[in-house]
Amino acid sequence: MTSCFSCRLCFSIVAGCFLLFLPGKTNGQTKELVSESAQNTRRPNILMIAIDDLNDWVEPLGGHPDVKTPAMSRLAGRGITFTNAHCQAPLCNPSRTSLMTGKRPTSTGVYGLAPWIRNVPELSSLVTMPQYFSEHGYRTLIGGKIYHGRNGFRKAIEADVWGPASGVGAKPEKKLIPPTPGGNHALMDWGTFPHRDEDKGDWKVASWAVEELESMPSDQPFFLSCGFFLPHVPCYATQKWFDLYPIETMKMPPILKGDRDDTPDSSWFIHWDLPEPRTSWLRENDQLVPLVQSYLACVSFVDSQVGRVLDALENSPHRDNTIVVLWSDHGYHLGEKSISGKNSLWARSTRVPLIFAGPGIAANEQCQQAVELLDLYPTLAQLAQLPEPKGMEGISLKPQLQQPSASRERPAICTHNAGNHSVCDERWRYIRYADGSEELYDRDSDPNEAKNLLFGNQVTPVHRQVSQRLAAWLPKDEKPLAKGSGARILEQRVDGFYWQGKKIDTNARIE
Repeated sequence: MTSCFSCRLCFSIVAGCFLLFLPGKTNGQTKELVSESAQNTRRPNILMIAIDDLNDWVEPLGGHPDVKTPAMSRLAGRGITFTNAHCQAPLCNPSRTSLMTGKRPTSTGVYGLAPWIRNVPELSSLVTMPQYFSEHGYRTLIGGKIYHGRNGFRKAIEADVWGPASGVGAKPEKKLIPPTPGGNHALMDWGTFPHRDEDKGDWKVASWAVEELESMPSDQPFFLSCGFFLPHVPCYATQKWFDLYPIETMKMPPILKGDRDDTPDSSWFIHWDLPEPRTSWLRENDQLVPLVQSYLACVSFVDSQVGRVLDALENSPHRDNTIVVLWSDHGYHLGEKSISGKNSLWARSTRVPLIFAGPGIAANEQCQQAVELLDLYPTLAQLAQLPEPKGMEGISLKPQLQQPSASRERPAICTHNAGNHSVCDERWRYIRYADGSEELYDRDSDPNEAKNLLFGNQVTPVHRQVSQRLAAWLPKDEKPLAKGSGARILEQRVDGFYWQGKKIDTNARIE
């Protein structure tokens, strides 16, 4: 449990007064103590905006030609967009656990939608980012989806102030789309119905963040985390957001026939049996176009909520002393590679928006270096002039924030269940699965990652050399599943692969 900042402040004041009367204490030493206290009040504030399931379909990344995200574009104009940023896991819980603790999934054993770290004895004492900032005098606030689901919700140990939980908000009386495979999951739905923007969960989260910024005390630095639910399914938005994307002119994502002919069976195992429907089901039920339209509509709606929060910051006394960072926990497929949803090691799942803006950060710049969400913890600590947190596995992005062309040696590594990893540098993506099967893509000539260069007997010496270079970065020591692991868990056992504890029958593959 962290100590109360106000108590620490009172102690510092009393100690400072006491030092004035201690024999042997000089005025210089007293001034140094006062100087440290003044420095704390000058530390930059942090506004962290998280968005769920948002892929690169935002204007700063150009992932979709029709998308309209003016708020994110405005933020990008004030700061640096990392165009080659990747998550550590293409799934909510392990991705957010990694970002908030500074540890890779392979170091915690958190690979699935469970467990929550406080329920695992050997992980329960990990110091999360808000905790670390609280220990160093920050007032910490969390609203919406920062951790997965309701993990940590309302626990004083995780934040000083809790806002509303994340959620869908208004829902139609019944689902809008036909029954989906995998049990017709309640979240598998999209479209529009009569409701108001103000009735949505993300509107309430944004309103809370606005109110906090308007009333935030100025005598203590803050770390405000604001997490939005959309465009996570169900993708509901009001009609005005759908009107931005007329079906008659809306561009569809590149969906190539036979795109999985050169990928190994293991590429199917990591998303074996999920509620997110395959592209074949979307086509057969005329839902591919409606899903794309709904996703785009939700992206624009959530961008408008980002805009409300940024406006509040701009109109507050904190605008010139606040670092803003916006990120998504992972990407999302909308028919590409024969799937919808996340749970893959290709770009559509791993590439995420990542934008920094604020004092000392270059404006209207882009960085093409491969970076990781894992890097946020050490970066924000360094930008706040705090001592380097212990045990960080990420690398501070401060050099790139000062000079976007500054190089980084390490590529970006994404993991989906033990043994399955992708490694990305500025040009290449290398994938190795738990059974040793591989993929390699040249993203310069093949940005949609359609041609696996390690398939068949036409592998060139250059491609093998690239693969070996990137394979050298694969995790060497992978923790087994943490106690309580569940939901979307793949295991390799002696007699084959198991999904959710049931052996995979490769003849039962659904494409």
